[in-house]
Parts: sequence; structure tokens; C-alpha cells
Amino acid sequence: MGFGVWRAGLTIFNLPCYYTPFYMDGRTFTLAEAKQLLPHLEERLLAVKQEKEVLVRSHGEVKRASAKAQLNGGSFAGPRYIRALERISDSVEAIQEMGVLVKDLDIGLCDFPYLYDGRVIYLCWKLGEPEIRYWHEMEDGYAGRQPIDCLCEDA
Repeated sequence: MGFGVWRAGLTIFNLPCYYTPFYMDGRTFTLAEAKQLLPHLEERLLAVKQEKEVLVRSHGEVKRASAKAQLNGGSFAGPRYIRALERISDSVEAIQEMGVLVKDLDIGLCDFPYLYDGRVIYLCWKLGEPEIRYWHEMEDGYAGRQPIDCLCEDA
């Protein structure tokens, strides 16, 4: 995967949990650049949401097939489940190739590294929000979100 994706663990549906504690490629965004990416991010994150629904619907069948794997068990849901995982992975990779940090796939939370007052902070956006309205320090995360209007911006 691109841009320093770290596999932190797996969720109940074996979705990789991605996080990057700091921006690794040195790319920063202006507010205007980050805003321009929102339609692309929204498209990718909605695709992830759709594929997660496939995982949820087929999870029970895949689990039963897995339990019978030593008996040459199988499932018609297996290939569909694998395709959904691959599509999710492709979407996350495409987002990261933009330089955007995926923080939480469940809520569609993304951060954009932003240079402010000589340090890097994150512009913070979540699927469903009409625009980027928040920022936070790198170590504060979602809980530390603050309104973006308190930042001076040239965009």
C-alpha cells in the first residue's frame, strides 16, 4: 500500500484497520487543495460503504464455510466476500495515493496534513460533512477537533 499504511489489526469483518500516526511522505495540502478532493473522497468512501454491506451480508455464510474448510467445504459467498475486501483495499489505496490519511473507515474519517504556523496539523473531514470544517493537532485526533474558522488561511 502507498503512503505509509500500517496494518493495525483486523475488524470483525477482517477489514484492515488503517492508521498513520503522522504524515510520512511530507505532502501537505492547502485548504483549497483539500476541498477539491472531497468529491473523489466521497465517491471512494461510499464505494467502501457498499462493499462493507456485502461483507456484512455474507459474513455468516463465510464463517460457516470456514468452519468446514478442513472437510473441503465451500461457499458461493466466498468469492463475493474476497472481491469486496479487494475493492475496499483498492479504494483505501487510491485515497492514500492522493496523500490523504484514512483514519476511520466506519465513519469515513480522513485527515489532510496542513502546514500551519511552522508545524503540521490535520484538516479533518468526515463522510457526510459538506465541507472541511475542522482541524486538530497531529496527536489529538478526532476528539481534539476544533473549528477551522480559527485558522488563518489563504484559500
